[in-house]
Amino acid sequence: MKKSISILAVAALATSMFVACGPSKAELEAKAKAQADSVAEVAKADSIAKADEAMKVAEAAKADSIAQVAKADSLKKVEEEAAKGGKKGKK
Repeated sequence: MKKSISILAVAALATSMFVACGPSKAELEAKAKAQADSVAEVAKADSIAKADEAMKVAEAAKADSIAQVAKADSLKKVEEEAAKGGKKGKK
């Protein structure tokens, strides 16, 4: 009987040690909050990256548009000069 009580006491002590070693409720909540904050930070960074990419695309489109207008203007000037007589022959 004494032997079974000793084994039961050792088992209870070992069980209480395992339970005491686990994280507390506050630690679990802190870990969950840190993970949620990390996910939010990644989402924010992704959103900023997408906005930057959209801005670069818009700037490239603007530059292309300006280049096309400049090309059209220069062609128009050449056509106007050709219509007026422009330069006659090369030397």
